[in-house]
Amino acid sequence: MTLDEYRKKRNFDVTGEPKAKKRSSKEKKLFVIQKHRARSLHYDFRFEFSGVLKSWAIPKGLSKKSKDKRLAIQTEDHPVDYAYFEGTIPKGEYGAGTVETFDIGSYYNIKKDKSGKIVSMRTSLKDGHIEIYLEGEKFKGSYALVRFKDKQWLAVKMKEKS
Repeated sequence: MTLDEYRKKRNFDVTGEPKAKKRSSKEKKLFVIQKHRARSLHYDFRFEFSGVLKSWAIPKGLSKKSKDKRLAIQTEDHPVDYAYFEGTIPKGEYGAGTVETFDIGSYYNIKKDKSGKIVSMRTSLKDGHIEIYLEGEKFKGSYALVRFKDKQWLAVKMKEKS
């Protein structure tokens, strides 16, 4: 996905959302979880990759328990600046409702192949199996996103290795 879909869905003069610019954050690789009170409450999970935020809507939010599997619906890429967006998107606009930061931090890729070598994030996204380690205030630990159908994924807290 590209930022074109993000751009097409928004009227930036009305919503206050950041314009669609591709860029990398100045910090480590960034992730954010935003609480989005739209038609229904859900959590948007986003992580920085290749100058954009890859994004999933997770109706119940990420779990801190490894036995829980959560539906994660992939949405359009967002600009990196969206990680810092909080506010109200007016009625009648795409995503109308309030957006607030629930957690923010950095992440790193932990997906390994059979030989123990780290698999590139590009390959992980293409293959539909992502494994990352989150370092946030509320969420710390290993998580997997596994695609099972088109834009539908499962978000799972991985068991920590002892």
